[in-house]
Amino acid sequence: MRKLPPLNAVRAFEAAARLVSFTKAAAELSVTHGAVSKQVAILEAWLGTPLFSRSQAQLKLTEAGRVFLTAVTPALDRIAVTAMQLLEQASPTTLRISAPPTFTMRWLIPRISTFQRKRPDVEIKFSTSIAPVNFSEHSYDIAIRGANEPTAEVKSTPFMTETIVPVCHPDLLERGRLRSPADLAHHTLIGYDTEPLSWATWLSDTGVPGLQSEGSLRFEQMYFALQAAAEGLGLVLVPLFLVADDIIAGRLCTPFGMLAARQRRYYANSAATGAVNPLVESFCEWLTQEGLDTEQSINLMAQGMETKA
Repeated sequence: MRKLPPLNAVRAFEAAARLVSFTKAAAELSVTHGAVSKQVAILEAWLGTPLFSRSQAQLKLTEAGRVFLTAVTPALDRIAVTAMQLLEQASPTTLRISAPPTFTMRWLIPRISTFQRKRPDVEIKFSTSIAPVNFSEHSYDIAIRGANEPTAEVKSTPFMTETIVPVCHPDLLERGRLRSPADLAHHTLIGYDTEPLSWATWLSDTGVPGLQSEGSLRFEQMYFALQAAAEGLGLVLVPLFLVADDIIAGRLCTPFGMLAARQRRYYANSAATGAVNPLVESFCEWLTQEGLDTEQSINLMAQGMETKA
């Protein structure tokens, strides 16, 4: 059986001997000067011989210290090189994310490269869904969902506020028949099966309950409804953060500004049981920062709407 000295003590000695300084060794190892000194003393006691000759002027290796250093440094270097080679050969860490389809396509995918630059070792697998979060039935690590309240019995991290308002192609405004919600009687209202806010609710909130529009279109997914609005076919209720770039570029507009806007939150949901997953925590931190950046852009855009109004 191998009789090895305390490896923490060996590591402390090697750094101190290589740098000829307990202080520099402490900085390299992110410990205190006293901790390095204590570990070296432990190693000297284990070996039964001094490794340094200490004086106020300088730190010097003894003959035993020089002999030990010539063996230890190459050994630690070989361990470090081999460990890095094995890490590079290992399969990448996988993070499985479930999120709503339109959210994934229009918000998450355009931003995910910033996370990949931080964690190039991570393989990200996307799936799209709006189904209730269920970690016992689905093999995802994070489920992103928009909701009015956090999901029960899971860890829910809020990362962005969703503000829902009507949007349309600017051409509809230029025709001059869209100055108030009552004018929607002359337009087509576009809906979708996954909508978080219905036209009936929005119209009631603006004081025109029961308004009958000129026409209606309905789609299964938000993406198709949004595309129909972008083609000038009518108006649709969607989250501002999904269309902020289109509004800034003039491809879409908010004809009534923030009138009767509804808000809810987007949550990154992860399993509440088991040990903390550092990768999940890291991704949630990244989501939170991206959400804050998006909210700031939306607030600036909303201020611009109010100024024009």
